[in-house]
Amino acid sequence: MCSFLFAALFEATTWAQNSNNSYIIDAESIHIGTGQLLSNGRIVVNQGIIQAVGTQYEIKAPDGAVRLEAQVVTPGFIDAHTVVGLAGYLNDPGSDQDQLDRSNAIQPELRALDAYNPEEPLVAHLRSHGVTTIQTGHAPGALVSGQSLIIKTNAQRAEQALVYESMLTFSLGGVISGAFTKPGTRAKAMAMIRQELHKAEEYAHNRAAGTLSSTDLGMEALADLLDGQTQALVSVHKAQDILTALRLQKEFSFPMVLDGVAEIYLVLDQIKESGVPVVIHPTMLRATGEAVNVSMETAALLAEKGIPFAFQSGHESYVPKTRVVLFEAGVAVNNGLSSRLAVQHLSLYAAQLLGIDQRVGSLEVGKDADLVLFNGDPFEYTTTVDQVIIDGQLMK
Repeated sequence: MCSFLFAALFEATTWAQNSNNSYIIDAESIHIGTGQLLSNGRIVVNQGIIQAVGTQYEIKAPDGAVRLEAQVVTPGFIDAHTVVGLAGYLNDPGSDQDQLDRSNAIQPELRALDAYNPEEPLVAHLRSHGVTTIQTGHAPGALVSGQSLIIKTNAQRAEQALVYESMLTFSLGGVISGAFTKPGTRAKAMAMIRQELHKAEEYAHNRAAGTLSSTDLGMEALADLLDGQTQALVSVHKAQDILTALRLQKEFSFPMVLDGVAEIYLVLDQIKESGVPVVIHPTMLRATGEAVNVSMETAALLAEKGIPFAFQSGHESYVPKTRVVLFEAGVAVNNGLSSRLAVQHLSLYAAQLLGIDQRVGSLEVGKDADLVLFNGDPFEYTTTVDQVIIDGQLMK
Protein backbone atom coordinates (compact mmCIF):
# COMPACT_ATOMS: atom_id res chain seq x y z
CA MET A 1 0.00 0.00 0.00
CA CYS A 2 2.81 2.40 0.90
CA SER A 3 4.54 1.78 -2.42
CA PHE A 4 1.29 2.55 -4.29
CA LEU A 5 0.84 5.82 -2.44
CA PHE A 6 4.44 6.88 -2.98
CA ALA A 7 4.26 6.11 -6.70
CA ALA A 8 0.95 7.90 -7.08
CA LEU A 9 2.15 10.98 -5.24
CA PHE A 10 5.32 11.07 -7.33
CA GLU A 11 3.40 10.77 -10.59
CA ALA A 12 0.89 13.41 -9.49
CA THR A 13 3.68 15.97 -9.36
CA THR A 14 5.45 14.82 -12.53
CA TRP A 15 3.71 16.34 -15.54
CA ALA A 16 4.18 15.90 -19.25
CA GLN A 17 7.60 15.91 -20.85
CA ASN A 18 8.82 16.74 -24.36
CA SER A 19 5.49 18.18 -25.48
CA ASN A 20 6.88 19.57 -28.73
CA ASN A 21 8.82 16.51 -29.87
CA SER A 22 7.99 14.32 -32.82
CA TYR A 23 7.78 10.62 -32.10
CA ILE A 24 7.97 7.40 -34.05
CA ILE A 25 6.26 4.51 -32.30
CA ASP A 26 7.05 1.07 -33.69
CA ALA A 27 5.21 -1.99 -32.41
CA GLU A 28 4.74 -5.65 -33.22
CA SER A 29 0.98 -5.08 -32.98
CA ILE A 30 -1.06 -1.89 -33.02
CA HIS A 31 -4.75 -1.89 -32.06
CA ILE A 32 -6.19 0.98 -34.09
CA GLY A 33 -9.36 1.00 -31.97
CA THR A 34 -11.66 0.36 -34.90
CA GLY A 35 -11.17 -3.40 -34.72
CA GLN A 36 -8.20 -3.33 -37.09
CA LEU A 37 -4.98 -4.92 -35.80
CA LEU A 38 -1.84 -3.72 -37.55
CA SER A 39 1.23 -5.96 -37.52
CA ASN A 40 4.73 -4.43 -37.56
CA GLY A 41 3.02 -1.07 -37.31
CA ARG A 42 4.31 2.45 -37.07
CA ILE A 43 2.72 5.65 -35.78
CA VAL A 44 4.16 9.12 -36.31
CA VAL A 45 3.21 11.81 -33.80
CA ASN A 46 3.89 15.50 -34.31
CA GLN A 47 2.76 18.48 -32.21
CA GLY A 48 0.40 16.30 -30.19
CA ILE A 49 -1.49 14.93 -33.23
CA ILE A 50 -1.28 11.58 -35.00
CA GLN A 51 0.38 12.34 -38.32
CA ALA A 52 0.68 8.90 -39.90
CA VAL A 53 -0.39 5.30 -39.22
CA GLY A 54 0.72 2.26 -41.21
CA THR A 55 3.32 -0.45 -41.40
CA GLN A 56 7.02 0.08 -40.80
CA TYR A 57 7.57 -0.66 -44.50
CA GLU A 58 5.08 1.96 -45.66
CA ILE A 59 6.03 4.89 -43.45
CA LYS A 60 9.46 6.46 -43.53
CA ALA A 61 10.81 7.58 -40.19
CA PRO A 62 11.06 11.40 -40.17
CA ASP A 63 14.44 12.88 -39.34
CA GLY A 64 14.96 13.99 -35.77
CA ALA A 65 11.98 12.14 -34.34
CA VAL A 66 12.31 10.30 -31.03
CA ARG A 67 11.87 6.55 -31.54
CA LEU A 68 9.82 4.44 -29.12
CA GLU A 69 9.22 0.69 -29.35
CA ALA A 70 6.64 -1.62 -27.85
CA GLN A 71 5.18 -5.06 -28.33
CA VAL A 72 1.61 -3.75 -28.35
CA VAL A 73 0.18 -0.25 -28.78
CA THR A 74 -3.42 0.72 -28.12
CA PRO A 75 -5.38 3.97 -28.08
CA GLY A 76 -5.51 5.68 -24.72
CA PHE A 77 -8.20 4.03 -22.61
CA ILE A 78 -11.38 5.84 -21.58
CA ASP A 79 -13.01 5.34 -18.20
CA ALA A 80 -16.65 6.14 -18.94
CA HIS A 81 -17.72 6.66 -15.33
CA THR A 82 -15.61 7.31 -12.27
CA VAL A 83 -15.55 9.62 -9.26
CA VAL A 84 -11.77 10.05 -9.19
CA GLY A 85 -10.77 13.65 -8.63
CA LEU A 86 -13.83 14.20 -6.47
CA ALA A 87 -13.07 11.13 -4.34
CA GLY A 88 -9.46 10.85 -3.20
CA TYR A 89 -7.09 8.21 -1.88
CA LEU A 90 -6.99 9.62 1.67
CA ASN A 91 -10.64 8.61 2.13
CA ASP A 92 -11.04 11.63 4.41
CA PRO A 93 -14.56 13.14 4.42
CA GLY A 94 -13.09 16.44 5.51
CA SER A 95 -10.69 16.85 2.59
CA ASP A 96 -11.16 14.57 -0.40
CA GLN A 97 -14.63 12.99 -0.41
CA ASP A 98 -16.72 15.37 -2.54
CA GLN A 99 -18.44 12.73 -4.66
CA LEU A 100 -21.86 12.82 -2.94
CA ASP A 101 -23.57 15.73 -1.22
CA ARG A 102 -26.18 14.44 1.21
CA SER A 103 -28.00 17.71 1.90
CA ASN A 104 -30.67 17.07 -0.73
CA ALA A 105 -31.69 14.11 -2.88
CA ILE A 106 -32.10 16.23 -6.01
CA GLN A 107 -29.23 18.61 -6.83
CA PRO A 108 -28.75 18.85 -10.62
CA GLU A 109 -26.98 22.19 -10.18
CA LEU A 110 -23.86 20.61 -8.65
CA ARG A 111 -20.95 20.59 -11.10
CA ALA A 112 -18.01 18.20 -11.02
CA LEU A 113 -16.08 21.07 -12.59
CA ASP A 114 -16.21 22.91 -9.26
CA ALA A 115 -14.88 19.98 -7.21
CA TYR A 116 -12.44 18.17 -9.49
CA ASN A 117 -8.84 18.01 -8.26
CA PRO A 118 -6.45 17.24 -11.16
CA GLU A 119 -3.59 16.71 -8.70
CA GLU A 120 -5.39 13.89 -6.90
CA PRO A 121 -2.93 10.94 -6.84
CA LEU A 122 -5.65 8.54 -8.02
CA VAL A 123 -5.73 10.39 -11.35
CA ALA A 124 -2.03 9.60 -11.80
CA HIS A 125 -2.73 6.02 -10.72
CA LEU A 126 -5.28 5.58 -13.51
CA ARG A 127 -2.97 7.28 -16.01
CA SER A 128 -0.14 4.88 -15.16
CA HIS A 129 -2.43 2.04 -16.27
CA GLY A 130 -3.21 3.59 -19.65
CA VAL A 131 -6.34 5.58 -18.80
CA THR A 132 -6.01 8.86 -20.68
CA THR A 133 -9.58 10.20 -20.52
CA ILE A 134 -12.19 9.94 -17.80
CA GLN A 135 -15.78 10.95 -17.31
CA THR A 136 -15.86 11.80 -13.63
CA GLY A 137 -18.37 13.35 -11.33
CA HIS A 138 -20.83 12.64 -8.58
CA ALA A 139 -21.39 9.16 -7.19
CA PRO A 140 -24.64 7.20 -7.29
CA GLY A 141 -26.79 7.55 -4.19
CA ALA A 142 -28.93 10.64 -4.82
CA LEU A 143 -31.90 10.88 -7.15
CA VAL A 144 -29.99 13.54 -9.09
CA SER A 145 -26.49 14.01 -7.71
CA GLY A 146 -25.01 16.48 -10.20
CA GLN A 147 -23.19 17.03 -13.49
CA SER A 148 -20.13 15.11 -14.65
CA LEU A 149 -17.24 16.32 -16.78
CA ILE A 150 -14.94 14.68 -19.32
CA ILE A 151 -11.26 15.41 -18.87
CA LYS A 152 -7.89 13.97 -19.80
CA THR A 153 -5.71 12.59 -17.05
CA ASN A 154 -2.86 14.95 -17.94
CA ALA A 155 -4.94 18.08 -17.31
CA GLN A 156 -3.51 20.46 -14.74
CA ARG A 157 -6.72 22.48 -14.32
CA ALA A 158 -10.38 21.51 -14.34
CA GLU A 159 -10.94 24.18 -16.99
CA GLN A 160 -8.99 21.99 -19.43
CA ALA A 161 -11.92 19.56 -19.54
CA LEU A 162 -12.99 18.29 -22.96
CA VAL A 163 -16.62 18.69 -21.87
CA TYR A 164 -17.55 20.80 -18.82
CA GLU A 165 -21.06 19.42 -18.30
CA SER A 166 -21.33 16.06 -20.02
CA MET A 167 -24.02 14.07 -18.20
CA LEU A 168 -26.47 14.50 -15.36
CA THR A 169 -26.18 11.65 -12.85
CA PHE A 170 -29.40 9.98 -11.67
CA SER A 171 -29.82 6.98 -9.38
CA LEU A 172 -32.82 4.67 -9.12
CA GLY A 173 -33.53 1.80 -6.73
CA GLY A 174 -32.93 0.94 -3.10
CA VAL A 175 -29.56 2.68 -3.00
CA ILE A 176 -31.36 5.98 -2.45
CA SER A 177 -32.93 5.10 0.88
CA GLY A 178 -29.50 4.38 2.33
CA ALA A 179 -28.39 7.97 1.83
CA PHE A 180 -31.53 10.04 2.47
CA THR A 181 -34.62 9.81 4.66
CA LYS A 182 -36.73 10.91 1.69
CA PRO A 183 -37.64 9.24 -0.63
CA GLY A 184 -38.32 6.06 1.26
CA THR A 185 -39.77 4.02 -1.61
CA ARG A 186 -39.28 3.58 -5.33
CA ALA A 187 -42.69 5.12 -6.05
CA LYS A 188 -41.85 8.23 -4.03
CA ALA A 189 -38.48 8.52 -5.79
CA MET A 190 -40.07 8.47 -9.21
CA ALA A 191 -42.77 10.93 -8.17
CA MET A 192 -40.09 13.37 -7.00
CA ILE A 193 -38.08 13.03 -10.21
CA ARG A 194 -41.12 13.37 -12.47
CA GLN A 195 -42.29 16.45 -10.58
CA GLU A 196 -38.92 18.13 -11.07
CA LEU A 197 -38.86 17.25 -14.76
CA HIS A 198 -42.34 18.73 -15.26
CA LYS A 199 -41.13 21.91 -13.58
CA ALA A 200 -38.12 21.88 -15.88
CA GLU A 201 -40.38 21.58 -18.93
CA GLU A 202 -42.14 24.79 -17.93
CA TYR A 203 -38.80 26.43 -17.12
CA ALA A 204 -37.39 25.44 -20.53
CA HIS A 205 -40.48 26.87 -22.24
CA ASN A 206 -40.13 30.18 -20.41
CA ARG A 207 -36.41 30.26 -21.06
CA ALA A 208 -36.97 29.82 -24.77
CA ALA A 209 -39.62 32.55 -24.70
CA GLY A 210 -37.35 34.92 -22.80
CA THR A 211 -39.83 35.34 -19.96
CA LEU A 212 -37.77 34.07 -17.02
CA SER A 213 -37.68 36.47 -14.09
CA SER A 214 -34.65 34.80 -12.49
CA THR A 215 -32.19 31.96 -13.06
CA ASP A 216 -32.54 28.66 -11.19
CA LEU A 217 -29.34 26.62 -11.56
CA GLY A 218 -31.06 23.31 -10.92
CA MET A 219 -33.78 24.03 -13.45
CA GLU A 220 -31.13 25.19 -15.93
CA ALA A 221 -29.44 21.79 -15.73
CA LEU A 222 -32.68 19.85 -16.09
CA ALA A 223 -33.87 22.11 -18.92
CA ASP A 224 -30.58 21.49 -20.74
CA LEU A 225 -31.26 17.76 -20.39
CA LEU A 226 -34.79 18.08 -21.78
CA ASP A 227 -33.46 20.21 -24.64
CA GLY A 228 -30.95 17.48 -25.51
CA GLN A 229 -27.87 19.53 -24.64
CA THR A 230 -26.74 16.96 -22.07
CA GLN A 231 -27.50 13.32 -21.33
CA ALA A 232 -28.80 11.52 -18.27
CA LEU A 233 -26.50 8.90 -16.77
CA VAL A 234 -28.91 6.69 -14.85
CA SER A 235 -27.29 4.37 -12.31
CA VAL A 236 -29.47 1.33 -11.75
CA HIS A 237 -29.05 -2.41 -11.15
CA LYS A 238 -32.37 -4.21 -10.65
CA ALA A 239 -34.36 -5.23 -13.72
CA GLN A 240 -37.50 -3.47 -12.47
CA ASP A 241 -35.54 -0.23 -12.04
CA ILE A 242 -33.96 -0.56 -15.49
CA LEU A 243 -37.46 -0.71 -16.97
CA THR A 244 -38.50 2.27 -14.86
CA ALA A 245 -35.59 4.26 -16.28
CA LEU A 246 -36.66 3.35 -19.82
CA ARG A 247 -40.23 4.42 -19.02
CA LEU A 248 -39.02 7.75 -17.62
CA GLN A 249 -36.86 8.39 -20.66
CA LYS A 250 -39.75 7.62 -22.99
CA GLU A 251 -42.09 9.97 -21.08
CA PHE A 252 -39.72 12.96 -21.18
CA SER A 253 -37.73 12.15 -24.35
CA PHE A 254 -34.28 13.03 -23.01
CA PRO A 255 -31.05 11.37 -24.14
CA MET A 256 -30.00 8.67 -21.67
CA VAL A 257 -27.17 6.28 -20.88
CA LEU A 258 -27.78 3.41 -18.47
CA ASP A 259 -25.13 2.80 -15.83
CA GLY A 260 -24.40 -0.36 -13.82
CA VAL A 261 -27.28 -2.64 -14.94
CA ALA A 262 -26.33 -5.82 -13.03
CA GLU A 263 -29.61 -7.47 -14.06
CA ILE A 264 -29.55 -6.39 -17.69
CA TYR A 265 -29.60 -10.05 -18.77
CA LEU A 266 -33.29 -10.10 -17.74
CA VAL A 267 -34.28 -7.18 -20.00
CA LEU A 268 -31.98 -7.50 -23.00
CA ASP A 269 -34.76 -7.26 -25.57
CA GLN A 270 -36.12 -4.04 -24.07
CA ILE A 271 -32.65 -2.47 -23.94
CA LYS A 272 -31.91 -3.49 -27.51
CA GLU A 273 -35.22 -2.05 -28.72
CA SER A 274 -34.69 1.23 -26.86
CA GLY A 275 -31.29 1.86 -28.45
CA VAL A 276 -30.00 3.19 -25.11
CA PRO A 277 -26.26 2.64 -24.62
CA VAL A 278 -24.79 1.25 -21.42
CA VAL A 279 -21.85 1.93 -19.13
CA ILE A 280 -21.58 -1.53 -17.61
CA HIS A 281 -20.80 -2.24 -13.98
CA PRO A 282 -17.17 -2.97 -13.09
CA THR A 283 -16.62 -6.59 -14.07
CA MET A 284 -15.32 -7.45 -10.59
CA LEU A 285 -18.08 -5.59 -8.75
CA ARG A 286 -18.96 -7.34 -5.48
CA ALA A 287 -22.22 -9.28 -5.69
CA THR A 288 -24.07 -7.60 -2.84
CA GLY A 289 -27.15 -5.46 -2.32
CA GLU A 290 -28.79 -4.19 -5.49
CA ALA A 291 -25.99 -5.83 -7.52
CA VAL A 292 -26.36 -9.28 -5.98
CA ASN A 293 -26.98 -10.80 -9.43
CA VAL A 294 -23.99 -9.17 -11.11
CA SER A 295 -22.12 -11.28 -13.69
CA MET A 296 -18.59 -11.25 -15.07
CA GLU A 297 -20.10 -12.23 -18.43
CA THR A 298 -22.12 -9.01 -18.89
CA ALA A 299 -19.66 -7.46 -21.36
CA ALA A 300 -19.56 -10.57 -23.56
CA LEU A 301 -23.35 -10.82 -23.45
CA LEU A 302 -23.89 -7.21 -24.53
CA ALA A 303 -21.30 -7.55 -27.31
CA GLU A 304 -23.10 -10.65 -28.59
CA LYS A 305 -26.44 -8.81 -28.59
CA GLY A 306 -24.98 -5.72 -30.29
CA ILE A 307 -25.81 -3.37 -27.41
CA PRO A 308 -23.32 -0.46 -27.29
CA PHE A 309 -21.41 -0.23 -24.02
CA ALA A 310 -18.30 1.15 -22.35
CA PHE A 311 -16.29 0.14 -19.29
CA GLN A 312 -16.14 2.02 -16.01
CA SER A 313 -14.22 1.99 -12.75
CA GLY A 314 -17.30 3.32 -10.95
CA HIS A 315 -17.41 4.36 -7.31
CA GLU A 316 -15.20 2.24 -5.08
CA SER A 317 -15.84 2.76 -1.36
CA TYR A 318 -12.72 0.92 -0.22
CA VAL A 319 -9.11 2.10 -0.28
CA PRO A 320 -7.46 2.77 -2.74
CA LYS A 321 -10.82 4.23 -3.79
CA THR A 322 -10.75 3.31 -7.46
CA ARG A 323 -10.76 0.39 -9.82
CA VAL A 324 -8.88 0.33 -13.15
CA VAL A 325 -10.80 -0.25 -16.39
CA LEU A 326 -7.84 -2.12 -17.91
CA PHE A 327 -8.21 -4.79 -15.23
CA GLU A 328 -12.00 -4.83 -15.47
CA ALA A 329 -11.76 -5.38 -19.24
CA GLY A 330 -9.14 -8.08 -18.70
CA VAL A 331 -11.55 -10.09 -16.56
CA ALA A 332 -14.25 -9.55 -19.21
CA VAL A 333 -11.84 -11.04 -21.79
CA ASN A 334 -11.41 -14.05 -19.51
CA ASN A 335 -15.20 -14.39 -19.49
CA GLY A 336 -15.96 -14.46 -23.19
CA LEU A 337 -15.20 -11.01 -24.64
CA SER A 338 -12.60 -10.97 -27.42
CA SER A 339 -9.42 -8.94 -26.93
CA ARG A 340 -10.11 -6.82 -30.00
CA LEU A 341 -13.60 -5.95 -28.80
CA ALA A 342 -12.26 -5.21 -25.32
CA VAL A 343 -9.89 -2.62 -26.81
CA GLN A 344 -12.71 -1.12 -28.87
CA HIS A 345 -15.01 -0.81 -25.88
CA LEU A 346 -12.19 0.81 -23.90
CA SER A 347 -11.46 3.28 -26.67
CA LEU A 348 -13.54 4.09 -29.75
CA TYR A 349 -16.88 2.79 -28.51
CA ALA A 350 -16.43 4.63 -25.22
CA ALA A 351 -15.53 7.82 -27.10
CA GLN A 352 -18.63 7.47 -29.26
CA LEU A 353 -20.83 6.93 -26.22
CA LEU A 354 -19.40 10.12 -24.65
CA GLY A 355 -19.54 12.11 -27.89
CA ILE A 356 -15.79 12.79 -28.07
CA ASP A 357 -14.81 10.38 -30.88
CA GLN A 358 -13.80 13.19 -33.24
CA ARG A 359 -10.75 13.77 -31.03
CA VAL A 360 -10.01 10.54 -29.19
CA GLY A 361 -10.77 6.82 -29.15
CA SER A 362 -8.77 5.53 -32.12
CA LEU A 363 -5.31 5.81 -33.62
CA GLU A 364 -6.25 7.64 -36.80
CA VAL A 365 -4.60 10.52 -38.59
CA GLY A 366 -5.65 13.91 -37.24
CA LYS A 367 -6.76 12.68 -33.82
CA ASP A 368 -5.14 13.49 -30.49
CA ALA A 369 -2.01 11.43 -29.91
CA ASP A 370 -3.23 9.45 -26.90
CA LEU A 371 -1.46 6.08 -26.88
CA VAL A 372 -0.48 3.29 -24.50
CA LEU A 373 2.63 1.18 -25.06
CA PHE A 374 2.64 -2.32 -23.55
CA ASN A 375 5.34 -4.98 -23.21
CA GLY A 376 2.85 -7.76 -24.00
CA ASP A 377 -0.85 -8.58 -24.30
CA PRO A 378 -2.67 -5.73 -22.50
CA PHE A 379 -5.06 -8.17 -20.83
CA GLU A 380 -2.46 -10.53 -19.37
CA TYR A 381 -1.70 -9.91 -15.71
CA THR A 382 2.05 -10.20 -16.28
CA THR A 383 2.00 -7.40 -18.87
CA THR A 384 2.83 -3.86 -17.78
CA VAL A 385 2.46 -0.42 -19.31
CA ASP A 386 5.82 0.80 -20.64
CA GLN A 387 4.70 4.26 -21.69
CA VAL A 388 1.65 6.51 -21.75
CA ILE A 389 1.37 9.34 -24.26
CA ILE A 390 -1.32 12.01 -23.99
CA ASP A 391 -1.57 14.81 -26.54
CA GLY A 392 1.82 13.73 -27.84
CA GLN A 393 3.41 14.13 -24.40
CA LEU A 394 5.33 11.40 -22.59
CA MET A 395 3.63 10.88 -19.26
CA LYS A 396 5.57 7.99 -17.71
